Amino acid sequence: MRLETATRKQAKIKLSLAGSSGSGKSYSAILLAYGLCNDFSKICVIDTENHSASLYSHLGTFNVINLAPPFHPEKYIEAIKLCEQSNIEVIIIDNATHAWSGKGGCLELHEKETAKMKIPNSFTAWNAITPIYQKYLDAIINSSCHVISTLRSKTEYVMSERNGRQVPQKTGTTPMIRDGFDFEMSIAFDLDQQHKAFSTKDRTGLFQDKEPFVISTNTGKLIHDWCNSVPDVTVDDVSVRINDCISIKDLLALYQEFPHFKEALKPEFERRKRQIMIHQEVKPLLTNQENFSQNGLH
Repeated sequence: MRLETATRKQAKIKLSLAGSSGSGKSYSAILLAYGLCNDFSKICVIDTENHSASLYSHLGTFNVINLAPPFHPEKYIEAIKLCEQSNIEVIIIDNATHAWSGKGGCLELHEKETAKMKIPNSFTAWNAITPIYQKYLDAIINSSCHVISTLRSKTEYVMSERNGRQVPQKTGTTPMIRDGFDFEMSIAFDLDQQHKAFSTKDRTGLFQDKEPFVISTNTGKLIHDWCNSVPDVTVDDVSVRINDCISIKDLLALYQEFPHFKEALKPEFERRKRQIMIHQEVKPLLTNQENFSQNGLH
């Protein structure tokens, strides 16, 4: 065990692209990935969309792992591990929604778990499924690769004017994934039917308050440059920021932002956590999925 200075060169972006069908999630993800690594051979698409990644093979010679139903989260974990062992730099999970609501995904596993109970209890059944989902989520956020996760959004239709007539237009709303998924992302983009992206979360500050735009390889290059830019962050810098946290949520976000300092600053994170809880006179706000124990602190 040793202290070391955290630099953005050690950071790997975890990014989500959410949108309804036809919004350009897969295409945008591949362009982003190429911008991040500048080498198609270092990109792998974990394809759950019936070999749809092959539709974009004209962009470059990237790698593909095809997953077929059932979409048990363990399949995704195995695919992520294979990518890491194969020196892949950018993983595209296309799409991550299937692990949640697809055939064999967490929602179906939950239904089966509930059905086999003597006295069916939907709430209690989650005790068996949540660890499976958490393991899947941990594989993404702790990966040594950049990871881009595409997410399907629930589709609704709104009326819009076109050539002087009111016509229905498809729009995406809520991403089809467990609540809190975006909290684990460094950047979360929503895509509309004009293939334009806008950030709903951005820890880099590169896209915050920016007008909707079409994702290109330059988008990936911007993120790559940010990951490798100065200034470096020291253990003292993070220590100061720990004391500036005013909520458990802020503290957890900071804890996950600098994984290289988790062990070294664990006592300080715990100390500040107790201070916040005492000051606010509230019970712990974190569930079993959102606490330091699940992420390395107890």
